[in-house]
Amino acid sequence: MNTSPSAFSIPLARYRFEWEVETPLRLPEYAGSALRGVFGSALRGVVCLTGQTECPGCGLWRTCPYPLIFETPPPLVAEGEKFMGVTPNPYVIEPPPWGAREYRPGETLVFHMVLVGKALAQLALIFLAWQRALARGVGPGNGTARLQRVVLMEAYSETVIFTREIGVIRDHESTVSVPPWPGEHALPVAMLTPTRIQRDGSPLGPERLTPRDLLVALMRRVSQMVEIHGAEVMRANYAELARQASLIDARGRLAWRDWTRRSARQQQTMSLGGVVGVWTFTGPLELFWSYLYLGQWLHLGKNATFGLGHYRLGIGTGSANG
Repeated sequence: MNTSPSAFSIPLARYRFEWEVETPLRLPEYAGSALRGVFGSALRGVVCLTGQTECPGCGLWRTCPYPLIFETPPPLVAEGEKFMGVTPNPYVIEPPPWGAREYRPGETLVFHMVLVGKALAQLALIFLAWQRALARGVGPGNGTARLQRVVLMEAYSETVIFTREIGVIRDHESTVSVPPWPGEHALPVAMLTPTRIQRDGSPLGPERLTPRDLLVALMRRVSQMVEIHGAEVMRANYAELARQASLIDARGRLAWRDWTRRSARQQQTMSLGGVVGVWTFTGPLELFWSYLYLGQWLHLGKNATFGLGHYRLGIGTGSANG
């Protein structure tokens, strides 16, 4: 029984932002949280009309671009029903590779951003917010940078859609289609940033994480992103898929990578480590192909918004750039 959607496409794109550093710019070991913070602050400053401190109490909550992008309201449901779980935001920030670094004036800073569904219609606004964010400064010392160009990263190619000299966004296709199942017997999955998956409220380390844990978390993430932001329904028998996920075997080498960040909102240091490494899956993989493929853009696990849970499928599977 084929319980997984196939021949599926959603409005989805990954963009590479290239910046010329203007004043010394220092980034922490993992910059996803820092970049997310300055982006959110700049976006709010650009679009907020009421100045209210909390979005849910504002009359524009469900129409303002800021919450639509950065603090997505839970979807409206039928009377008597309730949306369960945390509403995912329609973006992912993919920071520079792991490791603290200082950029000198004239050097190039590069990071990526993934946008889904309605967020793509706000692309010009998002570009403006990023430009204001890095003009104001990021990281210790508030280093600044100027946007030089933005590149659309496709599965097998890339296209320049914005340059500072031209100053307008070039029309482009922002859809990702799931290709046919490649018929692989074994599928390598390289976890590039800490993948933090929890069971019963506890993060799973390399010795406890199972393929079923990963695949169930992935199906939840992808289906929510597609249905809430892509206005599509991934029709599948999830109970049967969860059962089939128990039949997947994985071999490889995984490790735990610790990472901590300081939460300005909660005024505390948070530990957000996760699993990294390469797993090679075998078993009824075709059932999970759509989720595995789209998850390369959408990430999985906790704190995917600022780049955790980033993985890439093995060579020959039409994997995502980035």
